[in-house]
Amino acid sequence: MSGSFGATSTTEDVLAGINLSGKRVLVTGVSAGLGVETARALVSHGAAVVGAARDLAKAEKAMKAVLGDLPMIDLVELDLASLASVRAASDTLKGKGETFDLVIANAGVMATPPMKTADGFEMQFGTNHLGHFTFINRIAPLIKDGGRLVMLASSGHRFSDVNLDDPNFETTEYTPFGAYGRSKTANVLFAVEFDRRHKARGVRAAAVHPGGIQTELGRHMTESDMAALVERLDADREKSGEPPFTFKSIPQGAATSLWAGVVADADAVGGKYCEDCHVAEIVSGDVGASASGVRAYALDPANAAALWAKSEEMVGEKF
Repeated sequence: MSGSFGATSTTEDVLAGINLSGKRVLVTGVSAGLGVETARALVSHGAAVVGAARDLAKAEKAMKAVLGDLPMIDLVELDLASLASVRAASDTLKGKGETFDLVIANAGVMATPPMKTADGFEMQFGTNHLGHFTFINRIAPLIKDGGRLVMLASSGHRFSDVNLDDPNFETTEYTPFGAYGRSKTANVLFAVEFDRRHKARGVRAAAVHPGGIQTELGRHMTESDMAALVERLDADREKSGEPPFTFKSIPQGAATSLWAGVVADADAVGGKYCEDCHVAEIVSGDVGASASGVRAYALDPANAAALWAKSEEMVGEKF
């Protein structure tokens, strides 16, 4: 069932023939891009969707534009760059007590200039990892036994492993993609450790790379930045014997999240990193950021456990 999809598969391809009536799904980042398409596809196949977004007016406008006559999703305010907002959003959901079959952690930022979150964390690590780490752990009891968590990671994890000695770049020179790489590696490691902690009750977690998609995620990059990045990616792919880099459409980019969350066998994807609707192979350190595969450090159980402990220390909560 899950072996016939690939890089060009769309959300409609992977969900073809699947009825999600009676299923409840939480998607973060539903104001633009992949989050909007992910939520739309789920609703179109019968799921009840709760969307989390920092700007609720923007999210409502974006979702109404794509849903048409389909039921509107419920919305909850969530600013992942503020632990106060993260805690308020999780408290709201816990107060309602409604459970979820699937959580898709889609929201994020990329290649920002040096910035801090409201709590003083480096912006990309704080938003992409610590915000989701806190939010998802606080609502973990709402994920049904047998449910799933999908973390949006990236091939950009190959830019850098996490640095648990200097997560906020206090002594390390800051680079936008170095910081992005750290945060995306953290997303994979979080899925690995969350899966280990929850699989006894049938809850499995996977990390996914959606592919390269032109969305608002790249808003901090100039045209020349993007051109330089594509040139670098092409060089990486040529070195590994792969064809030149091509952007995916948004429905293609959202397909792997839905494949991992709905279609694939839970035991096959639990604790794994997926791309192009399949589980990725581990690759060596000399493979560039745009080639296929996952670096071993992103799946290392000891690295995942250490990140979890450091994250608890940073946010001031134990899970």
